[in-house]
Amino acid sequence: MDSKYEEFLKQQQNIAREVCDSTPLVSERQALICLKTEYMGDEVFIAKIEGLLKKYKYIRRTRPDGNCFFRAFAYSYLEYLITNQAAYHEFRKLAESSKDRLAELGFQRFTLEDFHETFMDVITRLNPTSPGEKEPGQLQSELHRIMNEQGYSDYVVVYLRLIVSGKLQEDAEFYQNFIEGNYTIEEFCHQEVEPMYKESDHIHIIALCKALRVGVRVEYLDRGGSSTANTHDFPEGLDPMVYLIYKPGHYDILYPK
Repeated sequence: MDSKYEEFLKQQQNIAREVCDSTPLVSERQALICLKTEYMGDEVFIAKIEGLLKKYKYIRRTRPDGNCFFRAFAYSYLEYLITNQAAYHEFRKLAESSKDRLAELGFQRFTLEDFHETFMDVITRLNPTSPGEKEPGQLQSELHRIMNEQGYSDYVVVYLRLIVSGKLQEDAEFYQNFIEGNYTIEEFCHQEVEPMYKESDHIHIIALCKALRVGVRVEYLDRGGSSTANTHDFPEGLDPMVYLIYKPGHYDILYPK
């Protein structure tokens, strides 16, 4: 291997390691106004941030490791479920049955077992109506701790990736229209959905939202022509339960006023 290329790889690995060492998987909530400091002097972004400040109060950051969409979605939706008992119990049933559905689609049960078990363990520990139930604040602390434990947090991400893969393959005829290049849906899933650290695009969001029947609103903070951040709801027609902000290549969690 070329020595310059080896040096470049080492630099990239060191940068990635520094990011991991200095950035939690999911941060504490921060006042959204902090974005103005981050983009100080950038008139395009500052104008869009001003618009977002009228609708949102806080941001919660996720580690920029390629898993940010899935981790942000998981944290935000589980946080929503803590204070919405009916939605919690409906989601728990859906999550419980998801393993059998994936097996029917051709996924190996031994591959699913550990990830599904951990996924259900996380959901069970956040039950807002369990015996000796915890207050919402205690459940919030539990959620934050779980989602910052690499083992639990990554297993949740992996299982959500498998759910997306299953949905894409289940409705392959529809989703094939969104795939660029000569990928089959199965090839796309194996290369761009299931592996950890692969970044997410619209197709991942649409499939996850439809599979779990969860509405997501994404605010796009980019250099698009509008003077305000573009808002996109996934899927159309479903009220959002999860609010995310997209900055080029990265997703964080938003909290409406």
